[in-house]
Amino acid sequence: MLFRSDLGTRRFYIFGLVLYPQDFIYLTALLVISALSLFLFTAVAGRLWCGFACPQTVYSEIFMWIERQIEGDRSARMRLDDGDFSLEKLVKKWYKHIIWIGLSIWTGFTFVGYFTPIRDLGLSFFTTQMGSWEIFWVFFYGFATYGNAGFMREQVCKYMCPYARFQSAMFDHDTLIVTYDSDRGEPRGARARGADAKGLGLGDCVDCTLCVQVCPTGIDIRNGLQYECIGCGACIDVCNTVMNKLGYAPGLVKYATQNAMQNKWTRSQIWGRVLRPRVLIYAGILLALCVALVVSLSLRHTLKVDVIRDRTSLARITEEGTIENIYRFQFMNATEKNQTYRVTVQGLQGIRIRDRAEVEVGPAESRWVVLHADIPYGSSDAGSHKIKFGIESMVDQGSIEEKSVFLVPR
Repeated sequence: MLFRSDLGTRRFYIFGLVLYPQDFIYLTALLVISALSLFLFTAVAGRLWCGFACPQTVYSEIFMWIERQIEGDRSARMRLDDGDFSLEKLVKKWYKHIIWIGLSIWTGFTFVGYFTPIRDLGLSFFTTQMGSWEIFWVFFYGFATYGNAGFMREQVCKYMCPYARFQSAMFDHDTLIVTYDSDRGEPRGARARGADAKGLGLGDCVDCTLCVQVCPTGIDIRNGLQYECIGCGACIDVCNTVMNKLGYAPGLVKYATQNAMQNKWTRSQIWGRVLRPRVLIYAGILLALCVALVVSLSLRHTLKVDVIRDRTSLARITEEGTIENIYRFQFMNATEKNQTYRVTVQGLQGIRIRDRAEVEVGPAESRWVVLHADIPYGSSDAGSHKIKFGIESMVDQGSIEEKSVFLVPR
């Protein structure tokens, strides 16, 4: 899995990496990169995210595909809705909603799988031992998917999504958007196939309104760019189909820029304006952040250790006549394999680890271990002395150092 968040153990898994709460800066960097990527793609080609990657658009398309497979095309669905109640109508409606509900519940289940181990979640589901919060989020997310993709659809884009409201701040006159060539299409009007449009004083638009019918948000692109447009290009596909049937050149509705439409630019001229200063600045910052993130991850230690000196006993003299301090170590293994760590200490004459100096930690585990360090009696002055613990991996050969203090009583 590319990403999973295990809230119970407070770990995050990204591209095979195990991240702890101390590594939250990497999650922040990923969010910044995602936001900057959205700015870059929007500046270049408009609402690519909305039209091709947004879950609302994707699930709406899936639900509509299921609807078409069961109830037929738009005209067949309209006849079914307007017809009298019948067994066929009942079966088709129920069959459609059962599949919708099943897909929605599965979506909620996979969503929760990002925050709890999916195999454990599946086992607890089949044994009816799911936790209360897991049950809530599975059904809540499933209900949201069923309602948004099955019924609300374009209403979410038009009235609930904030992205449509501030997208204009990221557009300019060289941004690729869905455009209608009014010089070529107007005046619009119906005509017989093979008729001479020029002789009739008509443009290429036959006013079939198919572009409006296929639009997910129900806008008429011939009225110009509107904030409801999600840039999916459905109107382009259906218009090109009509143009091909009539023997007209495609591209009456197409991806172009405002400058290109006004100045009658060619495709090469349009793409020549893609690498404009604004896009280069976005791309440069994005590249720098990605390189910095990769370098930081490559230099990141896969072992994290916290050392806490036991404050309940400042220091004690052992039966062997040595002065002992007790330390609590938290070993965090940020790899997917078993690790054995060797602990050493330095900073005072004769200091050593009394008990076991090797600790085993499982894959992606965190383990607390109590270790004792001592020095010969009288080898150091009374007071607090700085020491360093060295922790070395016997598997990956990596090592880190942690600072602490050793107390010698008066």
